[in-house]
Amino acid sequence: MRILIMGCGRVGATLANMMANEGHDVTIMDISSVAFARLGRDFPGANVIGDGTDEAVLRRAKIEEMECFVAVTNGDNRNILAAQIAKNTFHVPRVICRIYDPKRQETYTELGLESISPTVVSAQLIRNALLDPNKSLVSAAQSLAEGRSVPLRGAQQESAAPAQGTTTSSKDATRR
Repeated sequence: MRILIMGCGRVGATLANMMANEGHDVTIMDISSVAFARLGRDFPGANVIGDGTDEAVLRRAKIEEMECFVAVTNGDNRNILAAQIAKNTFHVPRVICRIYDPKRQETYTELGLESISPTVVSAQLIRNALLDPNKSLVSAAQSLAEGRSVPLRGAQQESAAPAQGTTTSSKDATRR
């Protein structure tokens, strides 16, 4: 899979290394060249210095060839704008962005933007740990790190709806 990641902070760098180590073709961009040090010397992908909301920079990063675009900078506005550009201007098939603000995340999900709110996901995990002290936070975090789902207490098991803070495809978001 060809993936363009905008934001080389802790999440972006970790995701870039994970995906590259699994054999995916990864390009990561950031406005700061210093951020690329987080990738380590052995990172096999490409890096691009620039703003992911700038169409010229996105073209330089070969966005037209990408199958996925992920926006994980520390700014909701930048992530939302870049994700919309990737989706609507360049027609990248899979676009995901991180949105810290749960209200904004809800709004953009309703508009068909696939997003994850770490604020909501973290709050749910902490809530679950408080309500069920027999379950360890480490096991939930480990499950997430290993790509396994973490059952959320209070969520209806029979419901096919995604957990709050995550979304499914644009088609599913428009059906609600």
